[in-house]
Amino acid sequence: MSSLSQSHKILFLNTLAFTICFACWTLNGVLVTYLVDKGIFNFSVVEIGWLLGIPILSGAIFRLPVGILTDKYGGKVVFSFLLILCAIPLFLLTFANSFWSFAILSFLFGLVGTSFAVGIGYTSVWYPKEWQGRALGIFGMGNAGAAITTFIAPTLLNKFSETDPENGWKTLPIIYGITLLLIGLLFVFFAKNKKVEASGKTISQLLLPLKNKRVWRFGVYYFLVFGCFVAYSQWLLPNFMNVYSTSLVMGGMFATMFSLPSGVIRAFGGYLSDKFGARKVMYWVLGSSVIISFLLMFPKMEIITAGPGVLSAKNGIVSEIKGSHIVIDTKEYDINIKDVTDEKESNILPVSSSWQEIVVKQNQEVKKKELLAKGITQIKFSANMWVYLILVILIGIAWGIGKAAVYKHIPEYFPNEVGVVGGMVGLIGGLGGFFGPIIFGYLLSSTGLWTSSWIFIFVISLACLIWMHNTIIRILRIKSPEFSRDIEHDH
Repeated sequence: MSSLSQSHKILFLNTLAFTICFACWTLNGVLVTYLVDKGIFNFSVVEIGWLLGIPILSGAIFRLPVGILTDKYGGKVVFSFLLILCAIPLFLLTFANSFWSFAILSFLFGLVGTSFAVGIGYTSVWYPKEWQGRALGIFGMGNAGAAITTFIAPTLLNKFSETDPENGWKTLPIIYGITLLLIGLLFVFFAKNKKVEASGKTISQLLLPLKNKRVWRFGVYYFLVFGCFVAYSQWLLPNFMNVYSTSLVMGGMFATMFSLPSGVIRAFGGYLSDKFGARKVMYWVLGSSVIISFLLMFPKMEIITAGPGVLSAKNGIVSEIKGSHIVIDTKEYDINIKDVTDEKESNILPVSSSWQEIVVKQNQEVKKKELLAKGITQIKFSANMWVYLILVILIGIAWGIGKAAVYKHIPEYFPNEVGVVGGMVGLIGGLGGFFGPIIFGYLLSSTGLWTSSWIFIFVISLACLIWMHNTIIRILRIKSPEFSRDIEHDH
């Protein structure tokens, strides 16, 4: 078998395993919601929040040690062990009878989230530099595994519960466990182990790259493009239901329209990073994120302010008030009355309307320049749902491309520490997925605005863009001082 076809086989196995792992990682989102809805478990709102977050948390915090193990022992050993190990808590989930037993088993099966760090390290050792972006992008398409659970799991749960409403749900974690077990065995029998050249290093030597500021910068980028992606794939459903009064099914469909393209386009992001360079792609990604999140920041709103009024031209007495006219002595003044027929809700851009309200009475004496009718201006912005949806899909696509671009950087700068650096960057990104909804919830309760989460995204996007740009300018000044001096003096 040629080396490239061997590489492709490993890439196929890695992508398949990561897709299934991602589906398992997000299992609680559907399963816990279902169990509470059917009254099988009486978890409180706080307990539900923890059960949704615990697998995300364990999958994030263990990415670094699992990345180190991948560099040290090779991807075949770590991946097959991880897949077989994580099947056990899924089988045991059928015996869970309390919040704590459910939480502990969720923490253990959440370790499938570390599969990302294994796959990144294991995929990159099989490909030459010019193929890295594409290969890691294809592998990263496994993110779309989240859509497998949201599409298939609810239907399966309903089907299993037809005959046994109380215990039918237990079949689902068993199916997930068996799937993990089978893929683990595929790795044992068909994968070939390969380690990076630095695999003889001690743990402290392996951790050395983490002193590099660049690793943390990549981590912050990944907090945005991956962490906020995971957070929004959970947050968009209540967002659409609250702001646009969509049904559960329709809101779920809109949330899937955000998460599915973002996962799938990752491979295209890898191709773009190989062709144009990861930095150029990141400029586009961060720039798009800044612009789109800025547009998404504006909530549905109505502003009422003072508008142009009508003043008396001379002293006199109000002799007549009729509809849209005021007569003072013999002089008539036209009044702009509010048009109630022009009430459109679906406008894309803000709509402004002005009218006047009469403030004087019949037979009242008025002085010159006295206010006869005060002006009122109303600006309405309906934050059109379809425009909102398109912008959300676009930012998801930008983040999908960005996920691949961030990971294209890693083998370029850290060719022998892809597992440990990829693990650390993945850890920071995973924490974004865990903390994101908590931050969004806090912002929503303190501001009362659903769009406050987009203000947070805008700030993070802008910070990433400024940090990256300043780093590039600084490197340019160090590497070619004459060139940067010429730029600065060229007016």
